[in-house]
Amino acid sequence: MIFIVVKFNVKPDWTERWLDLTREFTAATRQEPGNLWFDWSRSVDNPNEFTLVEAFHDDAAGDHVNSAHFQRAMTVMPQALAETPQIISEKIGAEGWGRMGELTVQ
Repeated sequence: MIFIVVKFNVKPDWTERWLDLTREFTAATRQEPGNLWFDWSRSVDNPNEFTLVEAFHDDAAGDHVNSAHFQRAMTVMPQALAETPQIISEKIGAEGWGRMGELTVQ
């Protein structure tokens, strides 16, 4: 699978509107046939930082970046950003989430 983590540093005046700005993009991406997950988190240390954790089947990432909703998001997101997002994008051997071995809940 393709595993991607992106950090977005949002302008303070957009922080409370960020999830609204990205709502359509998020919903459309989650509906893509090759999408495994597409989840937003907000930093507990920096309220202006949002992290996107996403994954796609290997052959689906190209369709994602070529989709109309991706192209639209790339034109509307910059207005809300303080800087260019940081990304890690890697092809990994996992097929999904596994259980954590170091912490077990009975």
